[in-house]
Amino acid sequence: MIDYFEIVPVGFVRKDKEETWIEILEKYKDAILYLDRFSHIITLWWISEKDNENDRSTLQGKAMIRNATKEPPISGIFATRAPVRPNPIGLTIVKLLKIEENKIYIDRTDAFDNTPVIDIKPYIPKSDCILNTTLPDYFKPLTEKRIE
Repeated sequence: MIDYFEIVPVGFVRKDKEETWIEILEKYKDAILYLDRFSHIITLWWISEKDNENDRSTLQGKAMIRNATKEPPISGIFATRAPVRPNPIGLTIVKLLKIEENKIYIDRTDAFDNTPVIDIKPYIPKSDCILNTTLPDYFKPLTEKRIE
């Protein structure tokens, strides 16, 4: 069994005061053919700021919830969206605004400028949107739907 994998960036997050985009590396440019036919995409990115031995070995913590009405308990890291993880992979579903050359313009991202992007997938409602879900009470502030 392989105990490690090689993940390489396919591009990098770029941000300025006006716009946010993913700059795809030239060798992966052909991979974005017809991506512009989708309104939303799933971005997977490397949380490079948390790629260190201490953060990778953190197995428990508190969920970070804005406007929480109840204090979240200490939970296993897999029960949170905390950036400290054994494999620091971030995931953000974003609205695709336009594609120009090797630049995918998006509405927003949790990732910082210059963050490595490791994969992009089309968002497909039938498989990616689950309507009847259960969340702990302390996640209540996050149950509202995002309106665009």
